[in-house]
Parts: sequence; C-alpha cells; structure tokens
Amino acid sequence: MPKRVFVDANVWVSRTLRDWVCLLRAEIPSMFQLHTTEDVLAETIARLRELHPQRDGGATTRLRAAIIASIDELVDDFPGGTPWSGADPKDQHVHAAAVAAHADVLLTEDRGFHDLDDLPYEVLRCDEFFLIVDDAVSWHVRGTVRRMNQYWSARPARHAGLATALERAGCPGFALRVDRHLRACSGLAIERSGDTRRS
Repeated sequence: MPKRVFVDANVWVSRTLRDWVCLLRAEIPSMFQLHTTEDVLAETIARLRELHPQRDGGATTRLRAAIIASIDELVDDFPGGTPWSGADPKDQHVHAAAVAAHADVLLTEDRGFHDLDDLPYEVLRCDEFFLIVDDAVSWHVRGTVRRMNQYWSARPARHAGLATALERAGCPGFALRVDRHLRACSGLAIERSGDTRRS
C-alpha cells in the first residue's frame, strides 16, 4: 500500500524539492501519495511572494494549479484543536492536518518537528525521503534523473545542474546518488568518494 506523505510548505517553496517530490510521485505511484492543505498552499504562496515580490500573478496561479495536479489529496478539513506538543504554535495546523490525513510521513524541513518523539507519523527531511526512495526503486529514480537532465540540459543558463541544485536545497546525500545516476546514464564510472553503494 502506498505511503501517505503530507507535504509541508517549506518543501513546496523550493523549486528543486518540489520538482523532485512531484516527479518521483508521478514515476512511482505505487510507493507513495502526496497530501497537503489549503493552509499549506497559502503559506507557500505567501512565502514565494516575499521571495519574488515582482513575479507576475499568473506564475502563482500556474504554480498552485501544478501542485494540485500533482497531489493525491487536498485535505479539506481538520480539527484545529488537535493536541500539539511542539514549541511553535504556527506549526499546529500542519500537525493537525497530517493527523487528519492519516499520514505515514510528514515531509518537512522544519526542525521543530524533528525534535518531537510523540508524533503518530514519521518526520522526514527531503534528503532522507529521497534516499529511501532511491534505496527501494533506484531504477525509477534513474529514469526521473534522465528526464530531468534532458529538460535542464536544454536550459543550461537557468540551472546549475541537478546535483548542485540538490546540494543547495539541503539534500547532499541524494545529490551524490543523482550524480551517480547521471554518470551511469552517460556511460561513465559511477563511483564517487563518500558514496560507493551500488544502485
């Protein structure tokens, strides 16, 4: 049965993390499902507007539509009074929605969640999550790497490279795996210092 993964706003805000989460979901629908809420999307859009104050409104509309098209469920309701032991009250809505969605995993870069031990779901950072996916179905990940590399190779001025982008987004472990996949796709040796596990 696919794992139910609730995605927090800090994942959606990052173009790199967002692309990998959505493309891996499309490539491996039997492994995990994606869930989020209107509150999380509103937080995402507000943060992106802060980062890009002059971005056209249509870009926001298209981004929201793309996320909606990529997820399995937009959780439409959750009890606001769900017990929460975290330090930040602004995180309570994320916890409440993850519980309401019966999430197996909360995907977030928020350190406040990672310090808690009494949650009914597993809390993973994207780097951890992507490594789990690669461990389980590396051939599917390699297919996604190939397609993403083809897309960005046609736009070299707009992208630093898949592995570099992942490192900058806080996914150094998965960046190593992607580098190895790229080497394999190009027929080069795929061993790299610090990560010589066979894929």
